[in-house]
Amino acid sequence: MNASDKKRNVAKAALEFIEPGTALGVGTGSTVNFLIDMLPEVRDKIDSVVSSSKASTSLLEQLGFTVSTLNEIGDIDLYIDGADESNKRLQLIKGGGGALTREKVLAAAARRFICIADDSKLVGMLGAFPLPIEVLPMAQELVSRRMLKMRGNPVWREGFVTDNGNHILDVSGLQISNPIEMEARINRIPGVVTVGIFADRPADILLLGGENGVREMRV
Repeated sequence: MNASDKKRNVAKAALEFIEPGTALGVGTGSTVNFLIDMLPEVRDKIDSVVSSSKASTSLLEQLGFTVSTLNEIGDIDLYIDGADESNKRLQLIKGGGGALTREKVLAAAARRFICIADDSKLVGMLGAFPLPIEVLPMAQELVSRRMLKMRGNPVWREGFVTDNGNHILDVSGLQISNPIEMEARINRIPGVVTVGIFADRPADILLLGGENGVREMRV
């Protein structure tokens, strides 16, 4: 079974969590794109939908969904998104697609957050995947210097601008043994919009697609 099959299977499994009248938050990325393609199957259960990126909004609108803003609908019942890494406590690294700030806002607003991923994303310790940090453009060098002091290797994601008009630094070389502390520490650096560690608000449920089907993990 290839990675696409695993992603398709895990996206289909997530549909089961969409109940009638759901205010749904939709994330961004290759696994979520499979989910978006399947959402018309449960259209009658979705009361409203909000998206974490312009890319996902465009896909939803192509399928006939009206995409609301979070300000319009308030809290959301269910947020479904992928991840670049997850540990067994369902603390995540996200932001490979560059939508981490809006993703973190939707996760915070969600009553339940379901992460969907293939089984290669489950790791013993976060940090092998370069950690994305969204920064104000004027603060790019300041934040880079701070990350070097933390023994990380920051690389500017050249030619990429977030939907919020900011830059991304991808930081490799970090071993994130205490994700909650690291998330807070990086967020305190002036000029950081947000860091792609989702530990203060981890996933509630992790669905992992593997060779033998979909495995469900909860803390």
